[in-house]
Amino acid sequence: MTPLANLDSNVIAYNTQILGYSFDEYVNAAKRFHGHASPGVIIGGFMVDAAVRNLPDGILYDAICETRSCLPDAVQLLTPCTIGNGWLKIINTGRFALALYNKQNNEGVRVFLDAEKVEAWQEIKAWYFKLKSSKEQNQEALAREVKEAGNSILSFRQVRVQPQIAEKRRKGSIVVCPQCREAYPAKDGEACLACQRNMLYM
Repeated sequence: MTPLANLDSNVIAYNTQILGYSFDEYVNAAKRFHGHASPGVIIGGFMVDAAVRNLPDGILYDAICETRSCLPDAVQLLTPCTIGNGWLKIINTGRFALALYNKQNNEGVRVFLDAEKVEAWQEIKAWYFKLKSSKEQNQEALAREVKEAGNSILSFRQVRVQPQIAEKRRKGSIVVCPQCREAYPAKDGEACLACQRNMLYM
């Protein structure tokens, strides 16, 4: 793997493997995990691969996804980072980007789908910029472009995650809600958030 100091954000060597999967193997794994092989989860596979390949060997890392759509599933499928174990944070900036970073020093790699590089790929551009509805998209041509483009449509750079973002949040003490009689974090107030806001169910 490339040490972070040697990263070149303009160069990602073309790669047909996605962290040990062939392209077709990854597509099948994505279908099982995500429900279908969306362009986002497939491109996300190349993004995760690029990030992992550019981290130092042997580190424990956390992940940030900057979108809720598709990309978190690529991270969860290919890394130990999940929403459930707290190693994956979703911070919705609206950008199709992710970062993997060292748990100890918050240094890592941010990978993003590069709008300039996407210009060369008609169907990917139409999908990415929402120039066509899902029904209007040529799914076969889009899938072919995603496979051919691989990681050539990505860029990345070295980052250090802000300490307040990387910080592990603890639940704190747990108490019983006086209204619903279910346990919840005491820091949320005198009743659980669901009862305070009358949310979720009728």
